[in-house]
Amino acid sequence: MAIFDSHAHYDDARFDQDRDAVLKGLCAAGVGWVCNIGSDLPSSRKSVALAEKYPFIYAAVGIHPHNAIDAVPQDYDELRTLLHHPRVVALGEIGLDYHYDLSPRMTQIEVFARQMDLARELSAPVVIHEREAARDCMDVVRQYPEVHGVFHCYSGSAETARELLERGWYLGFTGVITFANARRPLEVLQSIPHERILIETDCPYLTPVPHRGERNDSRMLRYTVAKAAEVLGITPGEMADLTEENAKRFYRIGE
Repeated sequence: MAIFDSHAHYDDARFDQDRDAVLKGLCAAGVGWVCNIGSDLPSSRKSVALAEKYPFIYAAVGIHPHNAIDAVPQDYDELRTLLHHPRVVALGEIGLDYHYDLSPRMTQIEVFARQMDLARELSAPVVIHEREAARDCMDVVRQYPEVHGVFHCYSGSAETARELLERGWYLGFTGVITFANARRPLEVLQSIPHERILIETDCPYLTPVPHRGERNDSRMLRYTVAKAAEVLGITPGEMADLTEENAKRFYRIGE
């Protein structure tokens, strides 16, 4: 069993004191692979640096909706260059966030669309962040039928999930599925094809029960794997193997 953490943020400052120690301990905890996800140009560069240092880490690069307000034209040129790096496997995380509204909504949509243009140009998979913006996010997705990706930390409706699956997309699930109030994501998880499921930490955030409130890292992904396995009626080992295979297929690792 080798768990694939399909969405992590080890570039985050909360790992500054012990990043190397945590990453060097992942293999012993059964974690075989990690995709570290950028949220702006500095974190994207750090993600690439981590992928260059650790052979089990891959990188995604992109501009998060929180940071859309700071995007400038040359950022897209740098993203294009980074996406040609052999350790970069996706464009992300990108999308819309109307919960915090840290960037104006029209700016978020414009930056999202610019990055979807880039994904189409380079045939790159995308990692989508969507919070309280499902209608506008899907409006953008529908404009790019050639682009495929994953909605990470999926919290949307079963209806939206069905449309995404029909379009060839994947859905990512975090430690949220271990929370007591996780009815909707559990219903969606139970209803979708097993080959479209990704498992992720979103660390240092969304720590699963029984460690909720602590800093998250990939060693805790086993709790999310166990809960997902319980919901699907399979063993944790089967769940880990399944989602490892799915993540490698999604990120085109080994092609």
